[in-house]
Amino acid sequence: MQPSGRGYDHGITTFSPDGRLFQVEYARESVKRGTTTAGLKFRDGVVLVCDKRIASRLIIPESIEKMFKIADHIGIATSGLVADARQLVARARVESQVNRITYAADIPVDVLVKKLCDFKQSFTQYGGSRPFGTALLIGGVDDNGIHLYETDPSGAYQSYHAGAIGSGRNSVVEYFEQNWKEGLTLNAAMKMGLEALRDANDSELNRDAVEVVVVDQNGYSILNRDDVNKQIDRLKPLDE
Repeated sequence: MQPSGRGYDHGITTFSPDGRLFQVEYARESVKRGTTTAGLKFRDGVVLVCDKRIASRLIIPESIEKMFKIADHIGIATSGLVADARQLVARARVESQVNRITYAADIPVDVLVKKLCDFKQSFTQYGGSRPFGTALLIGGVDDNGIHLYETDPSGAYQSYHAGAIGSGRNSVVEYFEQNWKEGLTLNAAMKMGLEALRDANDSELNRDAVEVVVVDQNGYSILNRDDVNKQIDRLKPLDE
């Protein structure tokens, strides 16, 4: 029998008798209900792929933001509560600019990740606040190499060669474990990311809902719709 969260999850984040933080667990559930987002390293940088999950044909796909530029060398992909994610993105942009003003240099990716996760952790520790209901994939390139981090609502983070967040995380990660390898070309990485996303949804990709971002030595770039469609055209149909 699972212990009840009653009394330990009403407006304050505090430990239950068995050591659980129910508010943090609820925030993770919010992420699990979010859109599937994947990221993977290739030999020159990081590819981030997202399915925006368009709920109505009346929605203009470009109005839904899931990918964010933090600096020329860092991008963030989100899953969960997008409004919460925007607050973290704004924080990340400020931290990036503060580092540039203070040290006249781009902020290292790992430093930004630690600062963001310290901020997220603080919302699990004090009364009158709730954790951010979003997870982030943070990809970037700096003097220390190519980086891809996954962050959790608790403030925990891990570095990956390839990873995913959102509702289809387990399927995407399983696909990457079987197929990812070092030294991928950009085209191979984009194809693998799209295949993993399609595998997680178990249906053909909605061309209007997929967004692809590349972060490499040339900076942060969003693939235009025609280029995304060309990459999708390279995939074998599911029924083959």
